[in-house]
Amino acid sequence: MPDSPNPLVTQFADAINAGDKDGVYALLADGASMSDDGSDRDLDTWLDREMFSTHGRIEIESVTSPDGLSLLAEVTNDTWGAMRTKWKFVVDDKKITRFETGQA
Repeated sequence: MPDSPNPLVTQFADAINAGDKDGVYALLADGASMSDDGSDRDLDTWLDREMFSTHGRIEIESVTSPDGLSLLAEVTNDTWGAMRTKWKFVVDDKKITRFETGQA
């Protein structure tokens, strides 16, 4: 088990925490997708509602997979406050193609 997340995952969290919308989108592949609590969501709408317009932050607590692509994190935003969440990322060609998140 790695001590730290995959570098793309770290960059994603860092960009979210900085409110760097361009930085987040630079990490996402064309056509990237996501799900929240098991339901597919529109990526742009979700990122705006859950992260950018609500000052979202992702604080990585632990890595839960050998490839560094699954983790537990505390997510905070102005809408929901703090919540413990699980994340799973799929990467291809140095871009994030999908992420799945939900309450842990």
